[in-house]
Amino acid sequence: MAQQTQQQQPTTEQREITQKEPIAAIATPIGEGGIAVIRVSGKNTIERVNRAFTGTDLNQEKSHTVHFGKIVNKKGEVVDEVLATLFHSPRSYTGEETVEISCHGGVLVTQAVLEAVLALGIRSAEPGEFTQRAFLNGKMELSQAEAVADLIHAKSQKAMDAAHQQLEGRLGEHIKKFRQQIIDATAMVELELDFIEEDVEFANKEQLKELLLALDAEIDRLLDTYETGRLVKHGVRTVFIGQPNVGKSTLLNTLVGKDRAIVTDIAGTTRDTIDVDWSYDGLLFKLTDTAGLRETEDLVEAEGVKRSQKAFEDADLVVYLKDLSRKGTPEERKEIGTFQKKAGDTPFLLIGTKNDIALEVEDERMAYDLKISALEGEKIEELKKLMKQRALENKDYDTSSLLVTSSRHREALLNAQEDVQSAIQALEQGMTGDFLSIDLRAALKELGTITGEITNEDVLDSIFSRFCIGK
Repeated sequence: MAQQTQQQQPTTEQREITQKEPIAAIATPIGEGGIAVIRVSGKNTIERVNRAFTGTDLNQEKSHTVHFGKIVNKKGEVVDEVLATLFHSPRSYTGEETVEISCHGGVLVTQAVLEAVLALGIRSAEPGEFTQRAFLNGKMELSQAEAVADLIHAKSQKAMDAAHQQLEGRLGEHIKKFRQQIIDATAMVELELDFIEEDVEFANKEQLKELLLALDAEIDRLLDTYETGRLVKHGVRTVFIGQPNVGKSTLLNTLVGKDRAIVTDIAGTTRDTIDVDWSYDGLLFKLTDTAGLRETEDLVEAEGVKRSQKAFEDADLVVYLKDLSRKGTPEERKEIGTFQKKAGDTPFLLIGTKNDIALEVEDERMAYDLKISALEGEKIEELKKLMKQRALENKDYDTSSLLVTSSRHREALLNAQEDVQSAIQALEQGMTGDFLSIDLRAALKELGTITGEITNEDVLDSIFSRFCIGK
């Protein structure tokens, strides 16, 4: 568990690596495979693992070397032939002594090797505990530690790119630059307070105001990237809506390339929302097939319609499907207009379906964005491009530039910006330096929570609980 509570963390240079009790966990997915890796880290890890390792004496070997041998249990029975990779402190992921044991893949053999290791007085690791130790030992900033989890859970190329960007420390570099500017300003203001009786002025108020205004603008630019960052990280929530039997399920199956939703000619076949992840051109779409919109006395279908409405309200992209093989009615046209109005700023596409059997008479009152035939694959590529284009409309989708992807980081930036703006207001109103100092220190604290200079135990527990065991 983290021991730092509302205090500034020491720098990597100032901090001595903390060697905690040794922990172990399987670091690779459970199942059949060529190899599995068991990670062990903590105080006297190499000496302890060596007790169950037959082959070379691991205690005598150098860091970053690999050794062939066997793991034996307490009864002296051979559990498996393995490779043991040694990492001496502080040259390891956690900063502690670490051994990574590569054994044959398979549920039973991997578990047997882990049990032999745990029998040496080593405890099972908690979720994210290895990465938490890496953070606490100064091997990475908190924003980089969070990026590890984002990288593991990434479901699209762009999400991976954004996670790598955070892992490289680019956000941390920006935040440190912001904090240093505020620290310099705070130092001048507080030095002035120390000499208040001598009426000495150290801080140039106009320069200080210009610095804070520039900082406010920089934070604003970062915050503007959050909406794009959210879509990159979590995916575009895309809902297919429309009357029953207009081809919503057929389109979903066509996009994902498999029969994920049941398709029949019977109206009302889809009676609940169906969610499917689909990636296109590096961007994740979370597709939702909904129950057809109609009045029904069927309780199950009625609940499906209710859930369709909720999916519409939460969507980042709305795709309304209109069957071109059926003549449009005034009621349907009114319904489309109502949904367009309710969508507000949410991108809305009106797509004509079943174009391969469309009526010859064109309904000129309907302004379709595209006409397709999911069954025949007609205009599907055009639809994919259109969906991405509309989803990212008015958003900077260049993931080579810095993106804020975490709601926690966004909240901290918003709070810091509020404090900076309060300091600007205090300057404009000619308030004394003690009020100004309070605002500047509050901004420092908020920015520090992003990189981990300032943390509390509850925040750390929340962050690292999202990790898998073994990372």
